[in-house]
Amino acid sequence: MLETLTRGFRQARHKLGGVAELDERNVAGALSEVRRSLLEADVDLEIVRGFLERVTQRCLGERVRLVAGGGDGLEVSPGDHFTKACFDELVELMGEEAPIAPIDSGTRSLMLVGLQGTGKTSTAAKLALHLKKQGERPLLVAADVHRPAAREQLRVLGERAGVEVFARDGDDAAAICAEAVEHARASGLHSVILDTAGRLQIDDALMGELERIAERAKPEHVALVCDAMAGREAVNVARGFHRRFALDGLILTKLDGDSRGGAALAIREATGVPIRWITTGEDLDRLEGFRPEGLASRILGMGDVVGLMQDFEQVVDEETAEEEARKLLQGDFSLQDFLKQLRTIGKLGPLSELMEKMPGMGDMMPEGTQVDPGQLKRTEAMILSMTPRERAQVELLNERSRQERVTRGSGTSLSDLRELLERFGAMRELMAQVGQAGPGLLSRIPGIGQMFGGGPPGMPGSLPAEALAGLGPGTGNRRMARAQRSAEKRQKRQQQRKKQRRQKKRRRR
Repeated sequence: MLETLTRGFRQARHKLGGVAELDERNVAGALSEVRRSLLEADVDLEIVRGFLERVTQRCLGERVRLVAGGGDGLEVSPGDHFTKACFDELVELMGEEAPIAPIDSGTRSLMLVGLQGTGKTSTAAKLALHLKKQGERPLLVAADVHRPAAREQLRVLGERAGVEVFARDGDDAAAICAEAVEHARASGLHSVILDTAGRLQIDDALMGELERIAERAKPEHVALVCDAMAGREAVNVARGFHRRFALDGLILTKLDGDSRGGAALAIREATGVPIRWITTGEDLDRLEGFRPEGLASRILGMGDVVGLMQDFEQVVDEETAEEEARKLLQGDFSLQDFLKQLRTIGKLGPLSELMEKMPGMGDMMPEGTQVDPGQLKRTEAMILSMTPRERAQVELLNERSRQERVTRGSGTSLSDLRELLERFGAMRELMAQVGQAGPGLLSRIPGIGQMFGGGPPGMPGSLPAEALAGLGPGTGNRRMARAQRSAEKRQKRQQQRKKQRRQKKRRRR
């Protein structure tokens, strides 16, 4: 997702490697990479110019020098300063979070509008499931009377989501929507989601029908569903709808299917309408509230820990997770437990997206690296082909006959199985060592240290705590700064101990 933008910002940061201080020349050189990636991502030229000017002003406006708690001067690296400036301007460009608060009484209506092919019907079902998870009782309304398959599609999706669908024969969409709202109020339902018709382009017939629906159903919210792959055309469509309707929200779809994603950056700036939700896949649970800080962080290769934790909270039971973590750290971890973990990971969405949210993983993975989604399925097939005793006592699989039986049952090769067993053994041994050594060892595992506030110095996402606290709003919040500060103290102590050991060795010589 957004690979074009991420590549541009990564190359810009690399250009600043070894630079002692930011000046007009090196900032302009770095921003040339950013400019190229923004234009390739189909961001409007005027928006690109404004963004680059603001980043330049942030970078050159003042020389950042902070004072650490002990009174020693601490210089923020030019690369960190540049990254922070880009982060804050990206967040500013995309606007603030604009969630719709869940309700537990009364009825409200949400009207979805947009062109054909943007994914309105599937988005309506995703939104219904999203609201249902928040404790609401939603109602899906089939208001597209021009496409016969639309009603049936919504029925199927509503059944999968476990949400009631209101559908009526006839060609008066406004009357159907008004009747659906009355039905929802009488039934004590909370949110009425109106799936309206689309067109190949904006025309008077489409707008007239939507205006009649709005007049009869009186929706509290009108959200435009936009295709992120449409680039600048999505911005033009949003402007056209906003001129006729008082849009109060946008939903960006197919954000996972486009490496450019310029619409995500430009559409709020161009229309003034906030992005409320984004969709990142075909499954019904692939809709999430739009968080500009999270998306900006991922674009810059810093991961999205908050988004990652939210994903885990949706699929992981807290008590079960604690028990599995205890077994893992004690080395009492079987292939059956491993299978449960794999299935949990599968629920979190595509592996590539999961890796993007891990801090530092974007920089650690070579460009163009593809994560094989079939690897999880092959691993699961091998474990399911084992007996319960073999899963509990992995040593039994050293026998050749058992290995051949497992590979026949799973359709894999002996090398696949041996690789799985080697990786499982290494993981179990490593985690047992972590359990014995305490939490300090966790910070040495790539990605994990940063998730708990540490991470290698200079890696995007691991700015010094004092820099985070002093560079203003954005990443410099107090909790992150405290976590970074404690992690840096641990790292300093470790470095001092290493230095002392080296000095002792020299003395012996």
